[in-house]
This record gives sequence, C-alpha cells and structure tokens, in this order.
Amino acid sequence: MKALILAGGRGIRMRPLTEEIPKPLLKVDGKTFLDIIFDALPETVNETIIVIGYQGEKIKSYLGDKYRGRKITYVVQQELNGTGNAVLLTQKYFAPDERFLIFYGDELFFKSDVEDCLKHEFSWLCWEVANPRASGIATISQDGYITAVVEKPDKPQSKIGVGGLMVINTDIFNYEPEKHQTGEYYLTSMMNGFVKDHRVRAVIGVNRPSFSAPKDIESR
Repeated sequence: MKALILAGGRGIRMRPLTEEIPKPLLKVDGKTFLDIIFDALPETVNETIIVIGYQGEKIKSYLGDKYRGRKITYVVQQELNGTGNAVLLTQKYFAPDERFLIFYGDELFFKSDVEDCLKHEFSWLCWEVANPRASGIATISQDGYITAVVEKPDKPQSKIGVGGLMVINTDIFNYEPEKHQTGEYYLTSMMNGFVKDHRVRAVIGVNRPSFSAPKDIESR
C-alpha cells in the first residue's frame, strides 16, 4: 500500500519558525511532523510519495530516498496553489482503482487514527474543532458517513472538522479542485465530489492540541 504525504506548503501561520525550515520538519516533543507520520504508518505501507515545494530540498535531505524501510518518491509542486493541485501531480504513480492513504504533512496523527481509518474501505479522519470557520466542516449522515464538506465556511453547520488523513482510491483524480476565495485549490473540494459518489466513513479521532505559541514547536 502507498501513502501520499502533502508537504509543499509555506507554513505561513507558523512564521517566524518556518522562515528557514518547512513546517513538516518542525518538531513536537522532539519529533518532526514527518517522523510522527512515519511512526503512524502500518507495516502494509511500503512506499510513500511526498509532494514537496517550499524548501523541499531540506525535506529530501532529511528523509533521503528511503526512510524507515520505505521507498520515497518525491514530486515537486512548482506553483504552491493548494493541496488539490498537489494531489493531481501524483496521478501517474498509482495504478487504476488503487486504494491509498493521504496525509497532510503538517498535522499530528496517532497510529490508532490510521488503524481506525483503514478498517473501512474509504474514510476521513474528523474531530471537533474550536474554530469551524478556519476548517473544512463535514455533514455526517446518521449511519456515520460523510455526505458533504465545506471548506472554511462563513456559516458553519457544525463543529466537526475534517482532518488531513484520508483513505481513498484513484477515483479521486476524476474530480477537479475548485478555486477557493483564498485563491488556492483545496483537496477538500475534490473530496466533496468523492464523498457524493463513494461511502466515506467519518472516523472521529482524539482532539488535537492547539499549537499557538513558539514554545510548543521547535524549529531545530
């Protein structure tokens, strides 16, 4: 099984920490975000595809071509215009109908999150968020499946936000990302099409800590 890690963003909200280092290499309790993701990967994941952009060479230098026994393929996102377009760049690395994991490279995950998501054919990690206007907010059916997601809504319908961990297949490439009012093309808009055509389970994870101060995260 493959895991796709999106690690190309500038990490603007984490400046000044990200002025000299990409956000996926910032450390939480002595581990980088990427280390935390690799720690969470099950043994069935034997290959990772990582989309890099901002200071991507530092990520390549840190991980190399193989990390913790897993082959790594790098894809460079020249224009940093959103996670949706980042995903589209990787289509040729997957076989038709292949099922795979997607991770945002700047979020925290637990191994149990991945295990719970993989119990379902398709799934999306969710949790309650403090500021729904800053997140993708899910509508969930009574039997626990996601029916729609709105990215950074002006009028949030709930506080259940979707996270940066998905189990999907290559049908995701059939959906074009929509341009958000921020000017970026988010993966969320592609997933909004995916959930309408597939049964995507909402997996409710443990709430994450909110990192708002430099003391919480280390740049070295």
